[in-house]
Amino acid sequence: MASTDKPTDPEFTSSSTPLAPEGTDDYFIFDVILRFLLFAASVVAVVVMVTSNETEIVLFQGIPVPQPAKFRYSPAFIYFVAAFSVSGLYSIITTLASLSVIRKPHLKTKFLLHFIFWDVLILGIIASATGTAGGVAYVGLKGNKHTNWAKICSTYDKFCKHTGGSIAVALFGSIVTVLLIWLSAYAIHRRIPK
Repeated sequence: MASTDKPTDPEFTSSSTPLAPEGTDDYFIFDVILRFLLFAASVVAVVVMVTSNETEIVLFQGIPVPQPAKFRYSPAFIYFVAAFSVSGLYSIITTLASLSVIRKPHLKTKFLLHFIFWDVLILGIIASATGTAGGVAYVGLKGNKHTNWAKICSTYDKFCKHTGGSIAVALFGSIVTVLLIWLSAYAIHRRIPK
């Protein structure tokens, strides 16, 4: 007589719950990819901003004078470089941590929670740096008639292009960090027993 009982293998029983839901390893693969993108965006943003030096001849009381434009002349741009340097270092450390979690599955939930906390902190830092640098760059591009700040991008074209490119890459890095936070939150949500 053939038995109609369900198999006793824990993989097939309805009462057993797997240690990690399907797709959790996929999460960490996407996590590594996004963290690498954050690293690349951080490095590119810093390098482009640091190399945005330009010297032009301007008239000062009728006398032609060489006048340089450098990122270090603006506290907002210095903060931008510092924030994205921290972001680049952070992304290297967390990429290595994410790779180690793939090899040690019992650490997944703990790391997911830590990733969310630290990713939110880094997002706050780089988003504020991007906004601050963007505000200064906008004044350089458009000027401000109310405060008699002249626009400088008509004179320092290369400097402004570098600055604008760096801010655009930084914005991409901020979006990648938002995606990292959403991915971690979704992975934690999937681990909650239904």
